[in-house]
Amino acid sequence: MSFNPFEEKPLPIDKTFMDWSKLRPKPYNKETVSPYTRTRIILMNGTEFEAQWFSRNFSRHCPDNDLRRELALVRRIEQQQQKRISALKPCDETILEHTIGYEQLAVDLTSALAKQETDCNVINALNIALLEDFDHLYRYANLLNMEYGVYPEKLVGGYTEIMPGRPTISEHRYPTDSIFKYVSPTSSTLTKLNINIITAAEQQTMNYYMNVANLYSKSDTGRNLYQEIAMIEEQHVSEYESLKDTKASWLEDLLLHEYTECYLYYSCMMTECDARIRQIWEDCLIQEISHLHKACELLGKYEHKDWQQVIPNGCLPEVLSLGPNIEYVRRVLETTVGNTQKGECVVGLNQLADHDHFFWYQNTINHDVANVASHRVIDQSIRCMGEDYRFETAPSPVCELRSRCCDNTTLGRIKSETPPAYSRCGTTEDNCCCDLTKD
Repeated sequence: MSFNPFEEKPLPIDKTFMDWSKLRPKPYNKETVSPYTRTRIILMNGTEFEAQWFSRNFSRHCPDNDLRRELALVRRIEQQQQKRISALKPCDETILEHTIGYEQLAVDLTSALAKQETDCNVINALNIALLEDFDHLYRYANLLNMEYGVYPEKLVGGYTEIMPGRPTISEHRYPTDSIFKYVSPTSSTLTKLNINIITAAEQQTMNYYMNVANLYSKSDTGRNLYQEIAMIEEQHVSEYESLKDTKASWLEDLLLHEYTECYLYYSCMMTECDARIRQIWEDCLIQEISHLHKACELLGKYEHKDWQQVIPNGCLPEVLSLGPNIEYVRRVLETTVGNTQKGECVVGLNQLADHDHFFWYQNTINHDVANVASHRVIDQSIRCMGEDYRFETAPSPVCELRSRCCDNTTLGRIKSETPPAYSRCGTTEDNCCCDLTKD
């Protein structure tokens, strides 16, 4: 039976505050934790950050102090939720080990959302970033293996492959080519949920890398890798947030934010394998139901609207389950690795004109390929270990990415090195990647 949080009786918000003992849960054991427990924790930490960031921006643009006080009330509890979730990360998990969790989340969450999405424009946005996060996982994994002697396949549990995606060097695009067409107010609730979820997740990754790059103390190679990939994560956030319905009011958006949190906590609760952490997800769901009902109240009071005008059917979609997506990622890799973005469109590299911004921007920041951190980490790994580090279930579906002894720095950025056959994903209904979502 489907779950409708609008039909649940909410606790009074003042009853949902927590004391210090609840805010300090025992961290998970990094040696025994399920990879998807780790990724759920990262996802919900990012979701609560997004709730904070949205609420604060709403408050900064709101002239009504009564409404701002209501926002502050909910925001304080969401701060408590974030602190509780963040505390689950153990002190002995290094920055780099935790980063592997971030990138595994990016790969498997993006895949899961793309497979349930029906809007071609949103699927294109998800798939172009998917291959880039997939490549980030590969490059961080090589750094971890080279500098710490840790085998990242253990951290991902063998559920997510580790091999090259679209080379990170090829991902750098001119800023104006990172904006997609925004969805309509009449778009499905599931599409709006997917956009909210992936925007929050990528924003959390961007924030994490922005703040840890200068804390990575093992080597300059690592510091520089974080710096470079953080720039791509900024690009991803620009792409994803551009998809949001720009015509929604602040209060409509607040309602959708709270509904998104209900959906995610319910999904986490229903899929969590650790009973202790499952209880945390259940507690958070109860809190979010109170927040959702408060958002309904505020929408009615200030805009005289019912929640059904924003979310026509309150029943939550099918549970979002994080799990392996190896075959899906391989299909996207095989068919779209040579894609890039121009304006609002995903296009094949060979469809760009020689004077397009992409090539000027690439020549500006990547003119010295030997100094590009994402290339250097693989080059050093090969020289140190004899070959790069990978965890593959089969050879890469892209022949140009199969070499274990040479990092490819031309695929996706040099036309002559990017076969047109790889560019089969467009943005029209007759030529889109929706078929990739079918198992």
